[in-house]
Amino acid sequence: MEIINRRQRMASVARKLRREEDKTIGLVPTMGALHEGHLSLVREARRMCDVVIVSVFVNPTQFGPAEDFTRYPRDLTGDTTKLADYNVDYIFAPPVEEIYPKGFATYVSVENLSEPMEGVARPGHFRGVATVLTVLFNAIRPDFAFFGQKDAQQTLVVKRLVRDLAFDIEVVVLPTVREQTGLALSSRNAYLSDEQRKAAAVLYRGLSQAREVYLEGERNAKRLAETVRAQVDAEPLARLEYVGVVDAETMEKYDRLPEDRPVLIAIAAHVGKTRLIDNIVIQPARPKSGATGRLTLPEGA
Repeated sequence: MEIINRRQRMASVARKLRREEDKTIGLVPTMGALHEGHLSLVREARRMCDVVIVSVFVNPTQFGPAEDFTRYPRDLTGDTTKLADYNVDYIFAPPVEEIYPKGFATYVSVENLSEPMEGVARPGHFRGVATVLTVLFNAIRPDFAFFGQKDAQQTLVVKRLVRDLAFDIEVVVLPTVREQTGLALSSRNAYLSDEQRKAAAVLYRGLSQAREVYLEGERNAKRLAETVRAQVDAEPLARLEYVGVVDAETMEKYDRLPEDRPVLIAIAAHVGKTRLIDNIVIQPARPKSGATGRLTLPEGA
C-alpha cells in the first residue's frame, strides 16, 4: 500500500494503471476518521475492482464558517492501519494546497438537488462536495466511486454531477451501517458522550416509526414528518433541525406521496453540540406476478 500526497503523482499512477495495465479502478472518497461504514465501501470496492484507492481529505470548502472543520477528527496513522487489513492499493492523502492551489477560483454547483434540506442548513456545502469530487475524479479517473446511503442527498448530487459532466464513472451506493441501537455510523459520533450516544438512537427510531406509519397506509408527507418530530422532541438531549419527506430520486416534495415512487425520509438533529444526519428510503411495492392484495415494502437503507 502506497500513500500518495501529490495530485500529479496520483494522476500519473492512475493513468498508468488504466492505460498500461488495463486495471479497473475503484475510488472510495473519505474525510478520514474511518469507521465500519467506510470499510464496508472499501470491501465492496475490493470485490469489484482490480485497484482500490481511498482518498483521505478533510475538505475545507464543504464546511461553513461556524462548523467543525478545525476539530473534525483526523487520524491518518489509524486510518492507514485499518486500510492495510483490506489490501487497499493506494491512499491519496493530499494537503489542502494540492487540491486548492493558490489562486484557485473554480467551483462546481449542482442546482436543484443541492438546494433543499442540507442545502438550506449548510449553504455552500454541496458546492464544496461537488468541487472536491470533480478534482478527485479528474485526477484519478476511477471506473467506480463508492458512497454510503447515510449521505442520501449527497449521493443524488454526486450522481447528477457524474451524469451532467459526463464522467465515465459508475456511482455505487451502499446501505447505511448502523450500531445495534440503530445509530448510523459517522465520524462525528466520536464527539458524543456515552449518554449522548444512547440518546442519538432517537433519530433512527423516529425514522423507523415514520416507516411503520407509511406501511400502514399514511401518504400525507406532513404527517410522516410530524411522526419523526414527535419522537425526537421526546428526547431531551436531541434538538431537531429538519425532517424532509421527498422523492428519493428527484428530491421533489409532495403533499401526498405517490404510490409508485420511492420515498426518502431524511433528518438532521443536534445531540448536545453534535450535528447528525440520517435517513431511510422506502421503495414502492411491486406486486408479484399473479399476486393480489397489499404487499409489505422492503426496509429502507
